[in-house]
Amino acid sequence: MTTSPFHATTILSVRRGRDLAIGGDGQVTMQHVVAKADAVKVRRLPEGGADNAGVLLGFAGSAADAFALLERFETKLKDSPGNIKKAAIELAKLWRTDRMLRRLQSLLVVADRSCSLLVSGSGDVIEPTDGIVAVGSGGAYATAAARALVQHTQQSPEQIVQHAMTIAGELCIYTNTKITVLTL
Repeated sequence: MTTSPFHATTILSVRRGRDLAIGGDGQVTMQHVVAKADAVKVRRLPEGGADNAGVLLGFAGSAADAFALLERFETKLKDSPGNIKKAAIELAKLWRTDRMLRRLQSLLVVADRSCSLLVSGSGDVIEPTDGIVAVGSGGAYATAAARALVQHTQQSPEQIVQHAMTIAGELCIYTNTKITVLTL
Protein backbone atom coordinates (compact mmCIF):
# COMPACT_ATOMS: atom_id res chain seq x y z
CA MET A 1 0.00 0.00 0.00
CA THR A 2 1.37 3.37 -1.03
CA THR A 3 0.19 6.92 -0.53
CA SER A 4 2.18 9.81 -2.05
CA PRO A 5 0.69 13.28 -1.73
CA PHE A 6 3.94 14.66 -0.29
CA HIS A 7 7.08 15.44 -2.27
CA ALA A 8 10.03 15.34 0.04
CA THR A 9 10.45 11.96 1.60
CA THR A 10 9.95 8.23 1.57
CA ILE A 11 9.00 6.09 4.57
CA LEU A 12 8.80 2.29 4.29
CA SER A 13 7.73 -0.33 6.83
CA VAL A 14 8.15 -4.07 6.23
CA ARG A 15 7.15 -6.96 8.47
CA ARG A 16 7.80 -10.69 8.34
CA GLY A 17 5.82 -12.38 11.07
CA ARG A 18 6.60 -10.46 14.23
CA ASP A 19 9.86 -9.01 12.89
CA LEU A 20 9.52 -5.43 11.76
CA ALA A 21 11.62 -2.65 10.27
CA ILE A 22 10.82 0.93 9.33
CA GLY A 23 13.06 3.26 7.39
CA GLY A 24 13.11 6.80 6.13
CA ASP A 25 15.38 8.71 3.82
CA GLY A 26 17.17 11.83 4.99
CA GLN A 27 16.28 14.35 2.30
CA VAL A 28 14.39 17.53 3.13
CA THR A 29 13.36 19.48 0.07
CA MET A 30 12.18 23.09 -0.03
CA GLN A 31 10.63 23.68 -3.44
CA HIS A 32 13.37 22.63 -5.86
CA VAL A 33 16.31 22.75 -3.45
CA VAL A 34 17.66 20.09 -1.09
CA ALA A 35 17.72 21.85 2.27
CA LYS A 36 19.04 18.94 4.33
CA ALA A 37 20.32 15.49 3.43
CA ASP A 38 20.48 13.72 6.80
CA ALA A 39 17.14 14.31 8.53
CA VAL A 40 15.70 11.50 10.67
CA LYS A 41 12.02 10.86 9.91
CA VAL A 42 11.54 7.65 11.88
CA ARG A 43 11.18 7.32 15.64
CA ARG A 44 10.90 4.65 18.32
CA LEU A 45 8.49 4.97 21.21
CA PRO A 46 10.09 2.81 23.90
CA GLU A 47 6.86 1.74 25.54
CA GLY A 48 3.54 0.64 24.17
CA GLY A 49 2.59 -1.63 21.36
CA ALA A 50 2.11 -5.38 21.49
CA ASP A 51 4.08 -7.08 24.26
CA ASN A 52 5.18 -3.58 25.32
CA ALA A 53 8.11 -4.05 22.90
CA GLY A 54 7.77 -0.53 21.56
CA VAL A 55 6.25 1.25 18.60
CA LEU A 56 8.00 2.44 15.45
CA LEU A 57 6.76 5.57 13.64
CA GLY A 58 7.61 7.37 10.45
CA PHE A 59 6.21 10.50 8.88
CA ALA A 60 5.96 12.22 5.52
CA GLY A 61 4.97 15.82 5.05
CA SER A 62 5.56 18.88 7.14
CA ALA A 63 7.93 18.11 10.03
CA ALA A 64 6.22 20.52 12.42
CA ASP A 65 2.84 18.99 11.60
CA ALA A 66 4.22 15.49 11.98
CA PHE A 67 5.68 16.24 15.42
CA ALA A 68 2.36 17.68 16.56
CA LEU A 69 0.67 14.46 15.43
CA LEU A 70 3.35 12.24 16.99
CA GLU A 71 2.75 13.91 20.36
CA ARG A 72 -0.99 13.35 20.08
CA PHE A 73 -0.45 9.72 19.02
CA GLU A 74 1.74 9.17 22.09
CA THR A 75 -1.03 10.58 24.28
CA LYS A 76 -3.62 8.30 22.64
CA LEU A 77 -1.27 5.32 23.08
CA LYS A 78 -0.93 6.08 26.80
CA ASP A 79 -4.74 6.07 26.99
CA SER A 80 -4.81 2.62 25.28
CA PRO A 81 -1.58 0.88 26.33
CA GLY A 82 -0.50 -1.89 23.98
CA ASN A 83 -3.23 -1.15 21.43
CA ILE A 84 -1.87 0.89 18.51
CA LYS A 85 -5.00 0.25 16.44
CA LYS A 86 -7.21 1.94 19.00
CA ALA A 87 -4.70 4.77 19.48
CA ALA A 88 -4.46 5.28 15.71
CA ILE A 89 -8.25 5.32 15.29
CA GLU A 90 -8.62 7.82 18.12
CA LEU A 91 -5.90 10.01 16.57
CA ALA A 92 -7.56 9.83 13.14
CA LYS A 93 -10.91 10.84 14.65
CA LEU A 94 -9.31 13.77 16.48
CA TRP A 95 -7.28 14.75 13.41
CA ARG A 96 -10.39 14.81 11.22
CA THR A 97 -12.67 16.65 13.64
CA ASP A 98 -10.38 19.16 15.37
CA ARG A 99 -10.37 22.47 13.51
CA MET A 100 -6.65 23.12 14.04
CA LEU A 101 -5.47 19.54 13.42
CA ARG A 102 -7.50 19.29 10.22
CA ARG A 103 -5.02 21.65 8.57
CA LEU A 104 -1.96 19.54 9.36
CA GLN A 105 -0.23 18.19 6.26
CA SER A 106 1.39 14.89 7.14
CA LEU A 107 0.97 11.12 7.00
CA LEU A 108 2.04 8.71 9.72
CA VAL A 109 3.15 5.10 9.55
CA VAL A 110 2.92 3.37 12.94
CA ALA A 111 3.81 -0.22 13.69
CA ASP A 112 4.39 -2.63 16.56
CA ARG A 113 4.91 -6.39 16.78
CA SER A 114 1.25 -7.06 15.94
CA CYS A 115 0.39 -4.68 13.08
CA SER A 116 1.44 -1.88 10.75
CA LEU A 117 -0.84 1.07 10.04
CA LEU A 118 -1.09 4.10 7.79
CA VAL A 119 -2.83 7.03 9.51
CA SER A 120 -4.03 10.06 7.55
CA GLY A 121 -5.83 13.31 8.27
CA SER A 122 -8.78 12.27 6.13
CA GLY A 123 -9.66 9.72 8.81
CA ASP A 124 -7.97 6.71 7.22
CA VAL A 125 -6.41 4.04 9.38
CA ILE A 126 -5.28 1.32 6.98
CA GLU A 127 -3.56 -1.96 7.79
CA PRO A 128 -1.82 -3.40 4.71
CA THR A 129 -2.56 -7.02 3.85
CA ASP A 130 1.05 -7.86 3.02
CA GLY A 131 2.72 -6.05 5.93
CA ILE A 132 4.33 -3.46 3.63
CA VAL A 133 3.35 0.19 3.87
CA ALA A 134 5.06 3.18 2.29
CA VAL A 135 4.30 6.88 2.13
CA GLY A 136 5.85 9.85 0.39
CA SER A 137 7.05 10.61 -3.07
CA GLY A 138 9.21 7.49 -3.38
CA GLY A 139 6.61 5.23 -1.75
CA ALA A 140 5.60 3.40 -4.93
CA TYR A 141 9.24 2.59 -5.77
CA ALA A 142 9.96 1.40 -2.23
CA THR A 143 6.79 -0.72 -2.12
CA ALA A 144 7.54 -2.42 -5.45
CA ALA A 145 11.11 -3.20 -4.44
CA ALA A 146 10.07 -4.44 -0.99
CA ARG A 147 7.38 -6.74 -2.42
CA ALA A 148 9.86 -8.28 -4.84
CA LEU A 149 12.41 -8.80 -2.06
CA VAL A 150 9.82 -10.32 0.31
CA GLN A 151 8.61 -12.73 -2.38
CA HIS A 152 11.99 -13.76 -3.78
CA THR A 153 14.47 -13.62 -0.90
CA GLN A 154 14.79 -14.63 2.72
CA GLN A 155 16.18 -11.26 3.77
CA SER A 156 15.21 -9.80 7.11
CA PRO A 157 12.81 -6.84 7.22
CA GLU A 158 15.78 -4.61 8.07
CA GLN A 159 17.70 -5.74 4.97
CA ILE A 160 14.59 -5.40 2.79
CA VAL A 161 13.92 -1.85 4.00
CA GLN A 162 17.56 -0.87 3.42
CA HIS A 163 17.63 -2.29 -0.12
CA ALA A 164 14.17 -1.07 -1.13
CA MET A 165 14.82 2.42 0.21
CA THR A 166 18.11 2.55 -1.68
CA ILE A 167 16.26 1.70 -4.90
CA ALA A 168 13.66 4.38 -4.17
CA GLY A 169 16.42 6.90 -3.47
CA GLU A 170 18.06 6.13 -6.80
CA LEU A 171 14.77 6.70 -8.68
CA CYS A 172 12.90 9.47 -6.84
CA ILE A 173 14.36 12.99 -6.99
CA TYR A 174 12.74 13.85 -3.64
CA THR A 175 14.33 10.86 -1.86
CA ASN A 176 17.98 10.20 -1.09
CA THR A 177 20.00 7.17 0.02
CA LYS A 178 20.88 8.49 3.48
CA ILE A 179 18.58 5.98 5.17
CA THR A 180 17.73 5.48 8.83
CA VAL A 181 16.31 2.04 9.69
CA LEU A 182 14.80 1.02 13.05
CA THR A 183 13.75 -2.51 14.01
CA LEU A 184 11.61 -4.39 16.50
